[in-house]
Amino acid sequence: MPNTDVISFSRGAPSLDIVDTEGLKAAAVAALDADPAGTTGYGTSVGYPALREWIAAKHGVNPENVLVTNGSMQADAFLFDALVRPDSPVIVERPTYDRTLLGLRERRGRLHPVRLHADGIDVDELEALLKGGVRPTLAHIIPNFQNPAGVTLSGEKRTRLLQLAGEYDFTIFEDDPYLDIRFRGEQFPTMLEQDTEGRVVYASSFSKTVCPGLRTGYLVGPADLIARIAAAATNTYIAPNMFAQATIYQFAASGALDRSIATVKAALEERVDQLAASLRAHLPNAEFVVPDGGYFLWVDLGAGVDCAKVAAAAADEGVQVVKGTDFVLEGGESCLRLAYSAVKADRIDEGVRRLAKAVESARA
Repeated sequence: MPNTDVISFSRGAPSLDIVDTEGLKAAAVAALDADPAGTTGYGTSVGYPALREWIAAKHGVNPENVLVTNGSMQADAFLFDALVRPDSPVIVERPTYDRTLLGLRERRGRLHPVRLHADGIDVDELEALLKGGVRPTLAHIIPNFQNPAGVTLSGEKRTRLLQLAGEYDFTIFEDDPYLDIRFRGEQFPTMLEQDTEGRVVYASSFSKTVCPGLRTGYLVGPADLIARIAAAATNTYIAPNMFAQATIYQFAASGALDRSIATVKAALEERVDQLAASLRAHLPNAEFVVPDGGYFLWVDLGAGVDCAKVAAAAADEGVQVVKGTDFVLEGGESCLRLAYSAVKADRIDEGVRRLAKAVESARA
């Protein structure tokens, strides 16, 4: 009989204990008090003005370079609609976020996966593709604590990507929802900060630093592209959620966002360290890179392990995981993505014990 006491390593969301619900209550009240008309009205497709200006200041750009959206996935969708046509060549990391693959395949982009290393995308492999005649419209890069692999793009590789984008005339989509969730190690400059030619479109989200329920993300890019996407956004929904965005703005302006980020980072560092220790103890043959931030750890269970069988056996043990095959066009059969963000540290070891039992069951 399946275990009904479920431990979920499947979804990249913060557990409720690290969401500042009291701060969000206060921010919602402050939003209504400060700007009742703007908070409750339709607004415009570019987003809540004060939050748009706050984001622009954070990234050192003008407000016309910013579009605030209903979550970063909406930002992704708008950008893909603007730039990707049927058979447009698109560079993606291998592995990469499964919803990115879905969105690009729905638009019939021609995907060119490039493998990841512990320091990010293999730029030599990418350069070989470019020299071989591939002319991408877009390169989708998750630079910090990549989903699903947990790795971070090195400073040197960021520089090389910008050089390649200039030489081969493509846009870098810097998809960066985990930027502020570094709990150790060196913080590298974003490619957006280093971009002098308008090659980078940047996306981020408040889902990982505040909570996903407010569904607030954004794009930063060249003003003409942002204006074109804003026109499409107007036709899509008139405007995004002003109440959510006004609440986020008040949360940030009050200092609650900085406190929330500190809380999230402290909890996630403890959780990933416990996860790594438990994997070493209960699955000693597994290979993984311990992230320096973010929500995810990618584990390779080794040759001969079928992640589909492991996931099914794990579900019977009361553990939810995501198959590695979901994040690649082909391969990934021996891999799993483990999200440690929603599991309290004192539950992680039990979760990995159950996972180890599922791995043995799947091998039998």
